[in-house]
Amino acid sequence: MAGLGASISEADLDHLNIEEYLTAESIQEAPKKLQLSDLLNISPTLTEAAGAIIDDSFTRCFKSNSQEPWNWNIYLFPLWCLGVMIRYGFLFPLRVAILAVGWIVFFAAFLPVRYFWTKNKKWKRKIERKLVEMMCGVFVASWTGVVKYHGPRPSMRPQQVFVANHTSMIDFIILEQMTAFAVIMQKHPGWVGFIQKTILESVGCIWFNRTEAKDREVVTRKLREHTQGADNNPLLIFPEGTCVNNQYTVMFKKGAFELGCAVCPVAIKYNKIFVDAFWNSKKQSFTMHLVRLMTSWAVVCDVWYLEPQYLRPGETPIEFAERVRDMIATRAGLKKVPWDGYLKYFRPSPKLTERKQQIFAESVLQRLEK
Repeated sequence: MAGLGASISEADLDHLNIEEYLTAESIQEAPKKLQLSDLLNISPTLTEAAGAIIDDSFTRCFKSNSQEPWNWNIYLFPLWCLGVMIRYGFLFPLRVAILAVGWIVFFAAFLPVRYFWTKNKKWKRKIERKLVEMMCGVFVASWTGVVKYHGPRPSMRPQQVFVANHTSMIDFIILEQMTAFAVIMQKHPGWVGFIQKTILESVGCIWFNRTEAKDREVVTRKLREHTQGADNNPLLIFPEGTCVNNQYTVMFKKGAFELGCAVCPVAIKYNKIFVDAFWNSKKQSFTMHLVRLMTSWAVVCDVWYLEPQYLRPGETPIEFAERVRDMIATRAGLKKVPWDGYLKYFRPSPKLTERKQQIFAESVLQRLEK
């Protein structure tokens, strides 16, 4: 009881302190007058915050939407168990064997050509391209990939660049099995980095690092040089700069659209009936991502090669990028959101935060002065 009395007396003291600053009329009337609309009218920042709580369209772009379970009753559960046994006990070992044999055949043919072929460089590049296409085809076979391509197959021409929406690194594999693209890609550690250095450089791929500002200038120069070569492989760029969950499309970077060449849009749409192909790199390594694909029934997707687009008179590279993004989003059935995908990796700059704070403070002061 003593403890209870102490707590009551403390509450009374707090109540008395409040009354020293607020009159009895204001304490009684404030709850009646305070409304959510008044609170949101104080500042657009609060309105944005409330909207973010209700509908966070940025976070949704990078979430895997799990399917509803279908094995919920006594009739379907045995079928689900049978499916698990087939996928993990039969299909997965078979796919691992296919992938292992494919790697053995690939390295047996690629390494001698890569390091010991010194006569005809043109034939050397052609053989390397075919071997890379073959290995990508093996990867697609290890997922039982069912890919339908629409439109004319890309050809080797100067002054052109291909841009596509990005869901996973398997986007590159699916496109590469048909045409040996030279892709611009983030540097990766581990076995993916080994493949980048030893194999993909043979098709002219260009690497960058998001954390190094100097890489941007070097990459821009390499892109311009690559698009000038008639014998170079077609250049493939994922202008979103990060993997998005194949339901949305985030803002395109303008680098691919200020090279002064034809931009060929490529739209990729995955069917989630068997597996969600989205790779959440923050929660899952690429190895585990491949294991998930290899333990699914199949990877089903459509690829559309759209008509080449050119920069129109008076059009800025940013407007050009948005126009191409509209084409890809419409064809693949994606929702456009006005977000920069790099916010997934970096926090907003302190200047942006300070500016928001200043706008909020000014709006509150203006409200109080009225």
